[in-house]
Amino acid sequence: MKVVLLAGGLGTRIADSNRQCPKPMLEIGGKPILWHIMKEYSYYGFSEFIICAGYMQHVVKDWFANYFLHSSDVTFDYRDGKNEMKVNSSSCEPWEVTIVDTGYNTMTGGRIKRIQKYVGNETFMMTYGDGVCDVNIKDLVEFHKKHGKIATLTAVSQQQQKGVLNIEGNTVRSFREKNASDNDIINAGYMVLEPKIFDFIEGDDTVFENEPLNKLVEKGELMSFVHKGFWQCMDNKREMDILEKMLEQGVAPWKKW
Repeated sequence: MKVVLLAGGLGTRIADSNRQCPKPMLEIGGKPILWHIMKEYSYYGFSEFIICAGYMQHVVKDWFANYFLHSSDVTFDYRDGKNEMKVNSSSCEPWEVTIVDTGYNTMTGGRIKRIQKYVGNETFMMTYGDGVCDVNIKDLVEFHKKHGKIATLTAVSQQQQKGVLNIEGNTVRSFREKNASDNDIINAGYMVLEPKIFDFIEGDDTVFENEPLNKLVEKGELMSFVHKGFWQCMDNKREMDILEKMLEQGVAPWKKW
């Protein structure tokens, strides 16, 4: 099963800290937060990734283009006019990574629509490139397969600026953008989606969290996988520092590997 990662937005709330780098490529613990998310999935055996790039997409491509080299011990031999490189050992993960330029101003739904040909007619996972958690992805996938609906999202109870859910059992009955006074169950990403989801997305201007999710709610096709453990997005410098400190202290819940 492929994993789609949204990594194309500007990230205006954290952009001032580093305008030369897309938010998913900002580093915590010496690695981009995007890498940490990918490690979460690969821990459960999912190693095929499709990255929806956009803003400064070349930075994402450059990082992965050099990942094998930077994760390896190498010997360079220039003797006798040679220019040879020998790989002695490598700690590079056995991943397949497809990076797609989904446009600079494309909305979240549009980015997902643009990678349809890479997903094909298969169930796939999708999450945002700026949040980590300790959700059991194996259990999430099994839950999705059992209920047979088009979409499953992971729901958490956090005081964050995300989409608010009204849940009965595990069925999502309503979905709306969060108000400042809310402290409710919210959309944390980590979704499992059937290929029918592409029928709910019109084009580049479609915000996935608006029309598509609300249409799924109307049809009773959106289910929630309630996660009571750790989840943290990285919307600003303060949250970035929190994640960095957890890694430094060795208490990062998402780091299961």
